[in-house]
Amino acid sequence: MLLSYITKGHTDQFEKLADSTDLPECVPAHNLSQQSRASYGRKKASPTLVIHGGAGTMSKAGSTPEQREKYRAALKESLRVGHSVLQSGGEALDACVAAVAYMEDCPLFNCAKGAVFNTAGKNELECSVMLSKPPATHPEIPASRRGLALALLRHVQNPSKAARALYLSPTMVPHATLSDSTAEELAERLGEVLVDTTYFFTEARWREHRRGLGLPEEPLPPHISSDAIYSEGPSLDQMPTGTVGAVALDRNGCLAAVTSTGGKTNKLAGRIGDTPTFGCGFWAEEWPVEGCVRRIWRQLRGKGKRAVGISGTGDGDLDVTSVGPPQYFLRGASALTIAHRMRFKHESVGKAAATVVKELFAEGGIGGVIALDGQGEVAMPLNCSGMYRGVIKADGQPKVAIFNDDKLE
Repeated sequence: MLLSYITKGHTDQFEKLADSTDLPECVPAHNLSQQSRASYGRKKASPTLVIHGGAGTMSKAGSTPEQREKYRAALKESLRVGHSVLQSGGEALDACVAAVAYMEDCPLFNCAKGAVFNTAGKNELECSVMLSKPPATHPEIPASRRGLALALLRHVQNPSKAARALYLSPTMVPHATLSDSTAEELAERLGEVLVDTTYFFTEARWREHRRGLGLPEEPLPPHISSDAIYSEGPSLDQMPTGTVGAVALDRNGCLAAVTSTGGKTNKLAGRIGDTPTFGCGFWAEEWPVEGCVRRIWRQLRGKGKRAVGISGTGDGDLDVTSVGPPQYFLRGASALTIAHRMRFKHESVGKAAATVVKELFAEGGIGGVIALDGQGEVAMPLNCSGMYRGVIKADGQPKVAIFNDDKLE
């Protein structure tokens, strides 16, 4: 009787019923009309790429049009690079890595080349990759292997590329997380580029580091040659705590999330944050829809399983100046919480992401997330002054924004 709504054209009423949390256990499949049966089948996913470049510490009043345009141009190029992979039929993981690697090579962002310094004046990088299911081009990857995280990298030129290479090598790396020299040595064996630590030096980040510790900004370190110094002037975001990240949906319906960071300015040496911590700064998964009515309704609309990919940016953990118990990305398992709200409360990606980011702020945490579901729906909520963000869909038009009141354009 319930599915008669469909055959009689009452889809609005049925959709409301299917979205409710109080549903009958099952509806016999033989009740479907021939026309309804014919409409079964999975729709091809529309390739989509979403990126962020950090959140929380930028000010529109304290920036110039020239500064803002540099970031907007970099975000658009990152989107174009990743989109070209998707348009050529490439995997979501490869598209995310392409987009993130572009930002890792750009000194404007807090990752790799533009990474912040710790209290010891060193750069320690973190990265993670995760997929809703193994990539279609790598059938040797077990279904249970869906991600890999790296921490305390000091020589890897592109952490995102290293994380992908290690993830795709389950025999060599049968673990979910690696750090330090072991991760770097294995990445090098797989063809990834290692560089001298001076590669990561930028004058702007060094001055932020020294200023944050109350130390003189000059002279610059004696071991840094003039050729190694990259000076872009003051960054739009001062004393960064954020990351860069990308989430992509490919034509096979696979979602991938890649996140990369230099961590928090003047973090303690050896600190590990939310970026390489599963469920906190990143997550991706798919799941079957429970309940026959809800499941059949999704099948009729060509949707099948639900899925989501998430990458976060902002305060990963406790600031020593904070009072009370903070619920930042680590303590709140923010990325996983978004996925669980979608799975168990049947919320949309937009509602789930917005709720978690709002709760983050209520507990003293600032930042934002990018989230993408298996139907290409995008969410980019933030609870602070700004978040570098952008999206590109099948039309190939990159749309970006920086501040919290900006529209994507």
